[in-house]
Amino acid sequence: MIRKLVLALALLAGPAAAAPYIETPSLAADVAAGRLPAIEARLPKAPLATKLAREDWEPGRHGGEIRTLAGRAQDVRIISTFSYARLIGYNSELRLTPDLLEALDIVEDRIFTMRLRPGHRWSDGKPFTSEDFRYFWEDVANNKELSPGGPVKALLVDGKPPKVSYPDATTVVYEWHAPNPGLLSALAGPAPLTLYRPAHYLRAFHARYTDAAALTQAARRANARNWAQMHNRLDNVGRNENPDLPTLDPWMVRTRAPSERFVFERNPYYHRIDENGRQLPYIDRLVMNVADGKILAAKTGAGESDLQARGLNFANYTFLRQAGKRNDFETRLWNTAKGAHIALYPNLNANDPVWRELLRDARFRRALSLAINRREVNQVVYFGLAVEGANSVLPASPLYAPAFRNQWSGFDVAAANRLLDEIGLTQRDGRGVRKLPDGRPLEVVVETAGEDGEQVDVLELIHDSWMQAGVKLFSRPQQREIFRNRIFAGETKMSVWIGLENGLPSADFSPEELAPVSQNHLQWPKWGQYAETGGTAGEAVDMAAAKELLELNEAWRRAGDPADRTRIWQRMLANHAENVWSIGIVANVRQPVVVSRRLRNVPSEAVWNWDPGAFFGMHRMDTFWFDGEARR
Repeated sequence: MIRKLVLALALLAGPAAAAPYIETPSLAADVAAGRLPAIEARLPKAPLATKLAREDWEPGRHGGEIRTLAGRAQDVRIISTFSYARLIGYNSELRLTPDLLEALDIVEDRIFTMRLRPGHRWSDGKPFTSEDFRYFWEDVANNKELSPGGPVKALLVDGKPPKVSYPDATTVVYEWHAPNPGLLSALAGPAPLTLYRPAHYLRAFHARYTDAAALTQAARRANARNWAQMHNRLDNVGRNENPDLPTLDPWMVRTRAPSERFVFERNPYYHRIDENGRQLPYIDRLVMNVADGKILAAKTGAGESDLQARGLNFANYTFLRQAGKRNDFETRLWNTAKGAHIALYPNLNANDPVWRELLRDARFRRALSLAINRREVNQVVYFGLAVEGANSVLPASPLYAPAFRNQWSGFDVAAANRLLDEIGLTQRDGRGVRKLPDGRPLEVVVETAGEDGEQVDVLELIHDSWMQAGVKLFSRPQQREIFRNRIFAGETKMSVWIGLENGLPSADFSPEELAPVSQNHLQWPKWGQYAETGGTAGEAVDMAAAKELLELNEAWRRAGDPADRTRIWQRMLANHAENVWSIGIVANVRQPVVVSRRLRNVPSEAVWNWDPGAFFGMHRMDTFWFDGEARR
């Protein structure tokens, strides 16, 4: 069966391309001086004409500068997520549509024929063609020095790579021997699988194309061990660390790190236009100022950001609403789509043998979940507006079932005590705290990344209800890098983080987040590392229920029938509900989004989420524009 991803009517107004193009005012001087081609020569022959299907959306005007804040210099990478230029991407209805691609033909979910836009150019004006895909596949993904592990897992089916061909300058074909249903969501994700590179730029740093002695000297000047390390640094797509690296995004970074102020300027060759023939983005510049993450809410309230959500949480909402009256911004509340706003992660790979055995006992995890008063957390911290329950998909997902969210998540201290007694944790100390089998008190240290005061507030409430079951809770904040490294090393017994990233999946989304396949899964990091490294590091899964998740995840990757994918998803969700691999607290906590009163086309109601959504990305940040005098 052949299906095509073509230009979706919900997103596009096809006839717009027939309107005369309107030159961007900030580029007009360069065009007049011959430093830049006119707009007709900068756009692809068939640009992507954007008209969002929203009542509050309106065509805009060029100009201005959006200021935003970041809590760390590394967060400069988030601009590539906000920009959301993808080979294919989700629209606001979570439907996939071609974006950088003009079209995509799919045969049996295993042959993907990608058709580029003739005339499409990189930000430096060089053509974007199938050669850029060939360079990535042959010279990067399959070069042992640049990619020692070979192509990434999303490009393998049953461990086998695709056959890749390039029939002409605007056609690329990926062909596998069996279906690869996860490819589309990997291409459309917030941190996408990028199948191309600017070959014309990177060849100068590649051993296949450049003299070895010259490369050695260049690597030495760049403080790199060898040409491969230098190439990988320069080719760090999405991290916005190399202002010389050509891009297809709407804005290109102009600031070289380190810095506390990063400037992004419009890409004059960007491929999208509006219905009136204006090349997007509307906004000329983005400026990201770096500040301590703890004061982002205060700086936002002082009017130092035109568009801000990161670094803000629900507890800031009242303050921001008041501050907006003085500083000309609105604070909107968007929905979130995480399986849980806050979740606890027992580390099944903990090094301590006593704790490892206990944390692997499903009865212990169920008891801890039953001993949480979610209603109290919801009322005290979230004014009763959140959804209580386990870490699972949300009611808006077609895969939702009440049991997935409710199983083992009611507040029942008596049942929790029975389970802990059944395990054999019957001895207590003078405080009423149960004792571990080796006599140590049952004191659970929950480690946090130290970035979210809400988590500490919630943990304090959990402390009180866990004590009713004889379990003492301590929290330990630390820097994010230390937080993750301790979990990966097995030093952490339990951690707190967000729940499932995508709480709104359909059966076409990969269920990978439910299986032990990533080191970043905080409940089984060593199992995930084992999967990621092909068994060269980490630990093999040694629990039957977790092995089932691995098998189901692989079965989904081979499933061609949508009904089979649905059954696989439901079994994996049921497995999580039964085994309580993570302990969800509440979900659907609203996200404050601060928007300058002059900034248009930012939705009043929307979803704020990493995946799916890419935060502002899915809402097409390149169509935001300033009404009135532009800020410079």
